[in-house]
Amino acid sequence: GGPRRLLLVSNSTLHGGGYLGHCQQHIKSFLGEKVKRVLFVPYALHDRDAYARTAREKFESLGYGLDSIHESCDPVEAVRKSEAIFIGGGNTFRLLKALYDNSLIPEIRKRHCEDGIPYMGSSAGTNVATVSINTTNDMPIVYPPSLQALGLVPFNINPHYLDPDVKSTHMGETREERIRQYHEEPDTPPVLGLREGAMLLVEGDKATLQGVTGARLFLRGKKPTEHEPGTDFSFLLTDSNLLN
Repeated sequence: GGPRRLLLVSNSTLHGGGYLGHCQQHIKSFLGEKVKRVLFVPYALHDRDAYARTAREKFESLGYGLDSIHESCDPVEAVRKSEAIFIGGGNTFRLLKALYDNSLIPEIRKRHCEDGIPYMGSSAGTNVATVSINTTNDMPIVYPPSLQALGLVPFNINPHYLDPDVKSTHMGETREERIRQYHEEPDTPPVLGLREGAMLLVEGDKATLQGVTGARLFLRGKKPTEHEPGTDFSFLLTDSNLLN
């Protein structure tokens, strides 16, 4: 297998654009010409047929065939034969439960970590690529057997990261406060807050922030830091315990 390659996108649709429109050039350069077909995982949404149609239309317009795992009679075998995996957004709890129910966690991990096939996620699909789904924004509408996810990277991500609105009178907790509460627990990994329009590209030991918006990085016990597109986040790929 080659070096690990991930494209972790905050959101699949950016205001004013179509499905994956804001990151289609990133997808093309990420998948390249070697990949001919992508295995799509639509488990985060209830209507998997409609979701697969939307994804297929997009990927075919970029020159890639797309197979949806929910159409396969053997999901494990579909992962074993895949050239690239794309897990779409929706509800993160529903998605993770389906990955466990179909015994796909070890299979996807093996295909990516040992065989080196590219992994792309957006939103919930980005959440499940990380250590755990503890920092998702979604409601726990179903019970996965564990909150531990694929662990393809040794930190967590908060997709759709929202900054506090200074004009708002809403007194609920901000995203920053919720992440800080997560970090009050022992041994919690870093959390990268990806704003809408941001994505993280991981190639081997290199991780780079891409897209049009920035990100906020939360390390346990430290003040959050602000980062622009182009930031080198490679240090997050080393053992995250070193950062605590």
